[in-house]
Amino acid sequence: MTTSSNLLWLIALPLFSSAILILSGKRANSWGHVLATIVSASSFTIGVVEFFAMHGRSDANRAVTQKIFTWISVGSLNVDASLMLDQLSICFVLLITGVGTLIHVYSISYMSHDHDRRRFFAYLNFFIASMLLLVLGDSYLNLYVGWEGVGLASYLLIGFWNQKPAYATAAKKAFIANRIGDVGLSIAIMIAFATFGDVSFAGIKEHADEASSTQLTAIGLMLLLAACGKSAQFPLQSWLGDAMAGPTPVSALIHAATMVTAGVYLITRSNFIFDEAPIAQLMVLVVGGITLLFGAVIGMAKDDIKKALAASTMSQIGYMILATGLGPIGYAFAIMHLLTHGFFKASMFLGAGSVMHGMKDEVNMRKFGGIGKFMPFTALTFGLGYLAIIGVPPFSGFYSKDKIIETAFNAGGIKGIALGMATLLGAVITAFYMTRVVILTFFGNERWGHKDEPAESPALMLIPIGLLSIGSIAAGFIFSKGDGLVNWLQPVVNPLKEHHAEEFLPPIIVSLMTLVAVMIGLTVAILKYRGDQVAQAPEKVSVLVSAARRDLFQDEFNEAVFMRPGQSLIKILLNLDYILIDGLVRSVAATSLSAGVRLRTLQTGYVRSYALMMVIGALALVTTIWVVTA
Repeated sequence: MTTSSNLLWLIALPLFSSAILILSGKRANSWGHVLATIVSASSFTIGVVEFFAMHGRSDANRAVTQKIFTWISVGSLNVDASLMLDQLSICFVLLITGVGTLIHVYSISYMSHDHDRRRFFAYLNFFIASMLLLVLGDSYLNLYVGWEGVGLASYLLIGFWNQKPAYATAAKKAFIANRIGDVGLSIAIMIAFATFGDVSFAGIKEHADEASSTQLTAIGLMLLLAACGKSAQFPLQSWLGDAMAGPTPVSALIHAATMVTAGVYLITRSNFIFDEAPIAQLMVLVVGGITLLFGAVIGMAKDDIKKALAASTMSQIGYMILATGLGPIGYAFAIMHLLTHGFFKASMFLGAGSVMHGMKDEVNMRKFGGIGKFMPFTALTFGLGYLAIIGVPPFSGFYSKDKIIETAFNAGGIKGIALGMATLLGAVITAFYMTRVVILTFFGNERWGHKDEPAESPALMLIPIGLLSIGSIAAGFIFSKGDGLVNWLQPVVNPLKEHHAEEFLPPIIVSLMTLVAVMIGLTVAILKYRGDQVAQAPEKVSVLVSAARRDLFQDEFNEAVFMRPGQSLIKILLNLDYILIDGLVRSVAATSLSAGVRLRTLQTGYVRSYALMMVIGALALVTTIWVVTA
């Protein structure tokens, strides 16, 4: 590997700017947003320079590193605070900083009336710095620091308007769910060190085939738990919908394009673990399959436009997680869908923010209707993202999702059929609920309860949406052309060794099946919602719709399975602590006190008493000596 002095600047610039904005206080209110945006754009520029420099080198020399300092040197554990930029991490660097910069520009206008806008931008840059550290760290321990920083930034941004109790509660819920996943990552690191004596990616990859299947499975399952927490996958997905309490740019950056994809990065980066741990890999498939359907069903019943998009994110991340369980070629297609999703989902979230801006912060789609003719640019760009996410060719989602469905079917046997049908069913439901979102928002009768007509958003909000929409159109074609992304990721995940394996279904058949699935979902949605809609959701609904409105009882499930038993366990442990630990301490104290009281009676203050005690003691001593020596 070659070295580069630019990697540290990628992280240092947004991190220092965040500190400046926090420490400057209200003095930065007039210029803080400008500084934060310039810094984010600077990190993106450095990322572009590194990408072209990497592109100009051979595969063997493309990865670059930078050692900052020796972090830990204890016994056999030696960890450097080092950064590594390779073909996988550069994809995330460009996504984080590129999309992040556009969201900064959008936020300048969106947050213009907030008196704490400077603090918001400080949190945004702290998030970008943490996310960059997560994807640039060359070891699990370095990744863990960024992982925790991202969790903190998410908590701060979700609860940015913490004067509202519901928003503060949502931030705490996200933080706790992520902490459960973080426990999994910390345990995985501990097992890895115990097994390999190393926590670096390169060191573990080199010796992965020397570990037992039990050790690798344990590491893989703990890494999967970490991914479930960060990427809102079953059973730790309940926080994502509530996280929409944060400002809309937060939803676009953290909960659509970057943070929730960290789990996909973790599994892909750990491909050398999962490829040698079939049980852990199977669990990845199960979790991804359940979540993609889980999120899609929830999305069908949500009237809050941001929560509908959040459910969509949960489902699409499920596609990515499932793809990472399909072996080397699956990793490549997961990253492809991650990148295309970053464009079209960010554009739709920002489009939702534009709609909210025109609708006086209303989020209920049943109180929208007919907005398309008043906000044509927002409707057009949102529509492009919609066509991309449901997988209509030639939009970007078609190329990436279609490849995941194809790879799922080609997994072989009953497993391949089950996975393929699950991904197809997900495509049907996605087309249905996304068509529902578009119709309820931009078409039909006008249902808003105020006289003012919605107006198009300012240019600073529309320009980023427009640029992201270009990615919604072209990103999939660019990444798939000539197996471009598959070839690019070859040194990291080696997808080519399975790329031309025997096919269960030809690609053209899979594409036709996917298009039929999309048309079914789209047609059903049009037939159901084409007429005039009412501003109130119907009360008499099916059991499935009722369950979907309540997020398929995920909160009730977590409360019954985790929270209540956890509270009972804590009460039991507290009682044991009081009876055993505290009881032992209290017994020692009581015994000491009692002995002191008894000994105190010997202290009379009379000389004759002390003389008598001395005589008795001397006689006892002499008697003992006589008995021993007799």
